[in-house]
Amino acid sequence: MEVSKEAITSVGEDVTFESLGVTDVLCEACQRLKWSKPTPIQKETIPVALSGKDIIGLAETGSGKTGAFAIPILQDLLQKQSRLFALVLAPTRELAFQISETFDSLGRGIKLKLGLLIGGVNKEAQSKRLASRPHILIATPGRLLEHLRGTTGFNLKYLKYLVLDEADRMLEMNFGEEIGMILSMIPEERKTYLFSATMTKTVNKLKKACMKDPVKIEVSKMNQAASKVIQYHIFCPEREKELYLFYLVQQMRGNSMMIFTNSCGKVWLFTKLLRTYDFSVHQIHGKMTQKRRLESLKKFREDEHSILVGTSVASRGLDIAHVDIIIIYDLPEAAKDYIHRVGRTARAGKYGKSYTFVTQNNVREYLEIEKLLGYQIPRYEPKEEDVLRLEADYNKNRDDIKVMQNRVDKMRRKQRKEHYKAEGFKMVSQTRNKFKKKK
Repeated sequence: MEVSKEAITSVGEDVTFESLGVTDVLCEACQRLKWSKPTPIQKETIPVALSGKDIIGLAETGSGKTGAFAIPILQDLLQKQSRLFALVLAPTRELAFQISETFDSLGRGIKLKLGLLIGGVNKEAQSKRLASRPHILIATPGRLLEHLRGTTGFNLKYLKYLVLDEADRMLEMNFGEEIGMILSMIPEERKTYLFSATMTKTVNKLKKACMKDPVKIEVSKMNQAASKVIQYHIFCPEREKELYLFYLVQQMRGNSMMIFTNSCGKVWLFTKLLRTYDFSVHQIHGKMTQKRRLESLKKFREDEHSILVGTSVASRGLDIAHVDIIIIYDLPEAAKDYIHRVGRTARAGKYGKSYTFVTQNNVREYLEIEKLLGYQIPRYEPKEEDVLRLEADYNKNRDDIKVMQNRVDKMRRKQRKEHYKAEGFKMVSQTRNKFKKKK
C-alpha cells in the first residue's frame, strides 16, 4: 500500500536528527557535516525508513536525498555489522562518487568500509576492494554487472538494502536491462529505496518490479524548478550570444557559477577565454577521463568563487552547496532537463539565480520550458551599448585562442602522421623478416 504525503515547504524549528530517532554517533556525524537540522525529505523519510518500510522518494534536486537514505542504512548497519550490507545504484560516475563521499563522511566514526564501482577506473583495484568485503557498495549499473559476472567470489546474496538513486535518469539512459539483471542476482528479501525527480511510467514499472508496499514521500511539486531559484532569461541575437555571456559573467564576478553548453568544444573555448580575464575556471565534459573529471569537480568544490563550465554531464546529481548562479548558454535537448540544470543552485535551503540564453533560433524550445513550468520566466535585459563596449577586446582574445589552438592541432596532426609512418615502416620490416624466415 502506498501512502502519499503532501508537499512540505519548511522544517519545524523543533525537529532535529535526534528527535527523528537517529543514534548519537550519526547525530555527531551530521554536526560535523554542518547539517544543523533535517531537510524536508530527510524529516519525512528517516522515521519511515527506520520503521523498516520500502520508500519511494520524490523530491526537488538539492533536497538532501543522500542523507535521507544513508542515515537509516548506517543506523541499521551499526546494529548488524554485516559486510556487503547495502548497494546504491546511480546513473553517473560523478553522482556515485559524490554519494560515496557522503557515506564516508557520515561513517568516519564507525569504521565504515566503502566500495566504489564505476567505469573509467582500474577494474583490478576495484576487485581487490571487493575482496575485502566492504559494508556499502556504490556503483553504476554497467560496472557492477561486470564485477558480478567476472570477479571471482563476489556476489550479493546477503544484501539487505538496495537504493536506486535518480531512477528516472537511469531509465532514460537505457539502464533498464542492466537493472533487471541486477535485481535477478540479489535477494528478494531486502529493503528498497527508490529516489526520483519524477514519477514516470517507466519508474512506476520499476517500482512494481522491485518494491513491496512502498511508502511514497513527495516533498516537491512535479516539473518545478527548486523554489528558491530566481530565474531569468536573456534574449539576444545568435551572433552576439558569446559576447552577452562574457558580459554577464563579468557582471557576476565574485560569485560561484556553473555554465552549461551542449558541446565539448564550447566548454574548452569558454574555459580558455574566461581564464584570460583572471577567472578561476574548471571544466567537465564527456570526453575527459574519469580521473580528470573528478579532479575538476574537486577543485570547483574547494574554490567558492570559481566557475565550472560543463555539458549535461554536470546537470544532475552533483551536490555543490556554494553555487550561486547557473548560466544556461545552450538550451537542453529535453525541456525537463532545464529543471535539473537550474537545480544545481539553491541547494539545501539557500537561494540562487539562473540565467537562460534565448535567441531567434531556439524560441520554440524555450517556450516548451515555460509550458512545462506553467509560468513565464522574467527577462533580464542588459544595456546593449554596455555589452558591445566589450566586443573588440573579447574578439581579440578569442582570435588569439583560436590561433593557438590551430597551432596545437597542426602539431598534433604532424605527430600522428609521423607515428603512423613509423608504425608503417615497422610493419613492413616485420613482414619482410617473416618472409625471409619462410624461405
